[in-house]
Amino acid sequence: MDFSLFYFSDDGAGAPGRERYRLLLDGARFADRHGFTAVWTPERHFHPFGGIYPNPSVAGAAVAAITEHVEIRAGSVVAPLHHPVRLAEEWAVVDNLSDGRVSLSFAPGWHATDFVLAPDNYSGRRDVMAQSLDTVRRLWRRETVELTDGSGERAEVRIYPAPVQPELPIWLTSAGSPDTFRAAGTLGAGLLTHLLGQDIEDLAKKIAIYRAAYTGDGAPRVALMLHTFLGEDREAVREIVRTPFSEYIRSSIGLIARASGDLLPDVDPADLDPEDVDFLVRRSFDRYFDTGGLFGRGEDAAPLLETLTDIGVDEVACLIDFGVDTTAVLDGLGRLATLKDIWQRS
Repeated sequence: MDFSLFYFSDDGAGAPGRERYRLLLDGARFADRHGFTAVWTPERHFHPFGGIYPNPSVAGAAVAAITEHVEIRAGSVVAPLHHPVRLAEEWAVVDNLSDGRVSLSFAPGWHATDFVLAPDNYSGRRDVMAQSLDTVRRLWRRETVELTDGSGERAEVRIYPAPVQPELPIWLTSAGSPDTFRAAGTLGAGLLTHLLGQDIEDLAKKIAIYRAAYTGDGAPRVALMLHTFLGEDREAVREIVRTPFSEYIRSSIGLIARASGDLLPDVDPADLDPEDVDFLVRRSFDRYFDTGGLFGRGEDAAPLLETLTDIGVDEVACLIDFGVDTTAVLDGLGRLATLKDIWQRS
């Protein structure tokens, strides 16, 4: 089981300036020194939930400049919001800055408001993502791609700088659709997913679909995002994370429900009164803390890690920035590194 750090911070009360990114940068340095596999940053727009990460290539460039070993991953690139040439160019720069440590997880996007950046792509966003992924891979291989220029003529283009890696490592991000798990396998891509809208039993079935469809040259890879905070005592950890994590969940409820219905199926969040929202926040907190995250002591995480290993999860992407004090999170990374080392030796 590999361990990585995953970032998806809520910017509702973010500190100003460099302090806003201290957890990302100091966490990346820690991950680099202590054998973590990767640092993931997302792409989010127009909402505090994840809002300090509008461009993972910019965040990735910052991480590249201060690390030497850890992989730098987009989790995810929302491909239909961007021209594929720009994606290939930007990430080729990061690949050079990092001496070849880039990999990208592609996603079709899920919130209509995000598509003010590319409104024509929303309805067909899954097809657009597939086309963009193919174009980015071709450009990354230094192939020439024919596109239409400003005068309406066809022009052949290739990207500069040349990437360090001859082939771009790719992943697909799935919110739980079996079709996406199957598509990732068919592409020979890694699979990045989470436990929102799917439980462990569901996930096990979908991982089996992914592995059965896998056609890549290397081994299949499944990374699972898990909210993470370790301490010396489980109940003490529960109290430390309860308020910030609950507010983090509260920030996400309307956004996610309106976009996908996964969290609140058949319910319009506008119809919820404050008591309903409070109930949902409490229920979600208890679910994540008790069965859907790495919380408490290292030994408290062992049963979940054993289950995930059994169903075919290869990497835990530890989501560490959900509102807990930055210093407390950084102090707790030592315990996470110890858990990683123990688990990888076992």
